[in-house]
Amino acid sequence: QVQLVESGGGLVQAGGSLNVSCAASGSGITINAMGWYRQAPGKQRELVATITAGGITNYLDSVKGRFTISRDNAKNTVYLQMNSLKPEDTAVYYCNADSVAYWSAGYFHREYDRWGQGTQVTVSS
Repeated sequence: QVQLVESGGGLVQAGGSLNVSCAASGSGITINAMGWYRQAPGKQRELVATITAGGITNYLDSVKGRFTISRDNAKNTVYLQMNSLKPEDTAVYYCNADSVAYWSAGYFHREYDRWGQGTQVTVSS
């Protein structure tokens, strides 16, 4: 199975910046759309930003102009640059890959809806 591993979360003051990244394990894999979701305590998980393999992006309205999603297809990595952070951005941030394709042992595999383990982002006021 392909694993998604996030890194880069942490504690920052309001107005500060953080960059989180998510790398997919394995070689020779092709990932379709990737995205970042977040879940705050007591709230449902929500979509923050997505990016297609071709680089088309989409953002949650409340993060537009502050967050930037990008990806490096050669490294199977997606990034989320978060600027002008607010306390309401505090959440666990999860990376998602909607489908991952690869060859293994002579067989073609496609996995759907893969998630990372999450990374905590805390913004203090």
